Amino acid sequence: MEKDLQKAIVKNMKKFILELGSDFIFAGESYRIQVGNNDYFIDLLFFHRDLRCLVAFELKIDDFKPEYLGKLNFYLEALDRDVKKEHENPSVGVILCKSKNDEVVEYALSRNMSPALIAEYHTKLIDKKILQKKLHELYELSIANPEE
Repeated sequence: MEKDLQKAIVKNMKKFILELGSDFIFAGESYRIQVGNNDYFIDLLFFHRDLRCLVAFELKIDDFKPEYLGKLNFYLEALDRDVKKEHENPSVGVILCKSKNDEVVEYALSRNMSPALIAEYHTKLIDKKILQKKLHELYELSIANPEE
């Protein structure tokens, strides 16, 4: 369950943040944003000091689906309009999935992300392979210790 993965990450937050890098600041789990009369919840929200932006993490326990990107873009727009400070940069989103099909990801991203933002993301955030490995370890811990 996504909630189990979220709980495992929050339980091991110190380790998780250190794996992401020293410039991440935890802002909240199930972070509530309100659009219209509806409440929406971002799985994990961080602030990155060097990038000077909010970083939203969406956790998915299954394969990547293009609709995840639409949901994340909605969250990023809400963060930028209602939460972000004037001096901060646009928010960045990270979708963490069990696995992905590269062609599906390429199609989904082709009209959504600016190359400049992607380039900056890759130079400032933790290496994707390390992040995948650490998330897999946390997922395995959550399966081994479901009550914690």
